Amino acid sequence: MPASANPALAIKLLALDVDGVLSDGRITYSSDGQELKTFNIKDGLGIKLLQRAGVKVAIITGRRSEMVARRARELGIANLIEGREDKLTALNELCDQLGLRLDECAYMGDDLPDLAAIRAAGLGLTVADAVSEVRAAADWCSQAAGGAGAVREAAEWLLRARQQWHGLVEAFH
Repeated sequence: MPASANPALAIKLLALDVDGVLSDGRITYSSDGQELKTFNIKDGLGIKLLQRAGVKVAIITGRRSEMVARRARELGIANLIEGREDKLTALNELCDQLGLRLDECAYMGDDLPDLAAIRAAGLGLTVADAVSEVRAAADWCSQAAGGAGAVREAAEWLLRARQQWHGLVEAFH
């Protein structure tokens, strides 16, 4: 099947938003002012499986957070772009840096700052609890909410569409 009939075959990069995608979007502060975030372990394995299949993973987030930087390091995500509300501009800059075209990228977001990147990417992905405008613009929407395994679901969907899922699963037998 040519890549034009299956745009998943052209994807070389998955760029992810954090709040509302990798996390449930809530911000919790401890009594001493520390910011806390919760990440889903299944999302982490989905990211690692994409990387094993040759798909680069990046994070583009509007906030700056040591917890996000730590999670990116744990998952081997070298491309972490923080403090950027202009997601499409950041995605374009990342594509230039990596020598990629937008149609070779998938972008997963959940809210209005993600809308332009979702529309411009080769595949626009979103989560079940995304705002309605983002769900309407996306090519694919998870059944899971952000922070509840939606990234894992997207990774499986992308890897199945690329016919790589079964080979990756075999490594666990």
